[in-house]
Amino acid sequence: MQNIRNIAIIAHVDHGKTTLVDQLLKQAGTFRANQQIQERVMDSMDLEREKGITIRAKNAAFEWKGVRVNIVDTPGHADFGGEVERIMKMVDGVFLLVDAHDGPQAQTKFVLRKALENGARAIVVINKIDRENARPHKVLDMVFELFLELKATDEQLDFPVVYASAKEGYAVLHIDDERVNMHPLLDTILHEVPPPRVNSLPEFQMLVSNLDYSDYLGRIAYGRIFSGTVTVGQTVWLLKSGGRHKATVTALFSHRGLEKIEVKSAGAGDIVGLAGFEDVFIGDTLSSSAEIPPLPFTEIDPPTITMRIAVNDGPLAGREGKFLTARHIRERLERETRGNVSIAFAETDTAGVFEIRARGQMQIAILVEQMRREGFEVLVSRPEVIMRRDDQGQLLEPFENVYVDVPSENLGDVMQSLASRKAEIINIHHHPTTVAIEAVAPTRGLIGFETELVNLTRGLGLMSHLFKEYSAHRGEILSRKSGVLVAMEAGVSTAYALNNVQERGRLFIGPGEQIYEGMIVGENSRPDDLPVNPCKVKHLTNMRSQGEGKGIMLEAPLRMNLERALEFIADDEFIEATPAALRLRKKILDATARKRAAAKQG
Repeated sequence: MQNIRNIAIIAHVDHGKTTLVDQLLKQAGTFRANQQIQERVMDSMDLEREKGITIRAKNAAFEWKGVRVNIVDTPGHADFGGEVERIMKMVDGVFLLVDAHDGPQAQTKFVLRKALENGARAIVVINKIDRENARPHKVLDMVFELFLELKATDEQLDFPVVYASAKEGYAVLHIDDERVNMHPLLDTILHEVPPPRVNSLPEFQMLVSNLDYSDYLGRIAYGRIFSGTVTVGQTVWLLKSGGRHKATVTALFSHRGLEKIEVKSAGAGDIVGLAGFEDVFIGDTLSSSAEIPPLPFTEIDPPTITMRIAVNDGPLAGREGKFLTARHIRERLERETRGNVSIAFAETDTAGVFEIRARGQMQIAILVEQMRREGFEVLVSRPEVIMRRDDQGQLLEPFENVYVDVPSENLGDVMQSLASRKAEIINIHHHPTTVAIEAVAPTRGLIGFETELVNLTRGLGLMSHLFKEYSAHRGEILSRKSGVLVAMEAGVSTAYALNNVQERGRLFIGPGEQIYEGMIVGENSRPDDLPVNPCKVKHLTNMRSQGEGKGIMLEAPLRMNLERALEFIADDEFIEATPAALRLRKKILDATARKRAAAKQG
């Protein structure tokens, strides 16, 4: 136990967290000298590499001077905050990694608060000190103010500071020290992070903090051992709120670097994975005795967003994907929920349509994007918030704490946008060039806000949001102000037709694309939907001169990614997501049937 250290990394998106872990594993000698190392090894999913964010918390481990160090990488995006809560139960120390120019950001604040509440020892790592605009001393002052704001104890305020450049592979204790390697940071972990806190009970006890899944072994329950030891083949009790079940440990996993390795036994303080429990969930306790009460567990934020995934029934269905049926989709969603506790799904009354519940829109977008890449064709509806009713029958909706950092000159526009989304401003802090806004907003109002913020601030605005509570419904919030251009007939789009259509609004397609009736080909500049024909061909006559019809100038079409498309579509529209394309369409493709349905609703 004395030879174990458990530590998590807290950082905002793009502050260098994953690069730092790469360097620590390299310099601790985890990889062989001749081993080819992929950059950003912790971001194992393609989507994580592309988006530059960590989506699922992962474990790694290395040995330094005879001490085993377990590292847990934590997600930095608000939608994955549920993972953060659980990780803090597994560790005794944290790296607070901050950019030497940007300083601590809003999401850093949330994760750090959780760490301090759990009594974890913080090591502040000021990264990217090699940058030209680095201001490490100023950033250190900002970190100290943040600790004060979060009501840190005197002991927590006396935090060690390490200056680093993960990209260049060095760390120093003082800014003027010689910059050689990462050893000063590795030594700081051993000196500053305490050994794991464990119970003196002889019985084995472990709180399940994360889940993995293996096709051969079933569910693998990850967590930190609080007391006792566990061995392969041992009989262990699974303690749940609904009862107690007995099972045998069929496999035990630890880590060497990023590799999952099988071990025969493990003791108090270590972070391990156990197989053999098919019905295990996050928050359950595993114990060698059925008489011991379960370990306390922090509840995860409830899902606040729901949307539907359906079998693709469009005219182009089956041309671009491999997995098309409801059975394929159901199996894929079941596989997702085994390891991802914050996503749930249920079948609906309509065949081939599934309801997904999640913490945020980003989570759902990432799930659908993964499915596309695996060869699925699906239809996706607009995200909606999950409403509740209180004991008096009053309608309640979820609210979020919103933290926004914007350039000073964009403050007015952003405040106006927040007001239109029924947000209530709590605090405004003016910095030299930026303004930090703290607000409480209905989750409904935040759908689409991130994209609008990027547009209003030319990409310089930052936001994060955290679930606060369910409260009284705030009334109607206008979503999309514009209508859409809807194709009237099927065919292949032509430059001639699109030249006429683009006068009506912004195009989503280019010439030479397959079009079907009911497909959305652009955004109308007016609030109503407008039927258009993007497949019209100019008929030639024998009187036509050669120069006629040339010189068509089409504007580049707007190509949306999945998150942007989810924010854009209205309640009567779908996204058709296939491995080859993202298309927007009306739920009812036939124009006459659509009018009848609208008349019934009206």
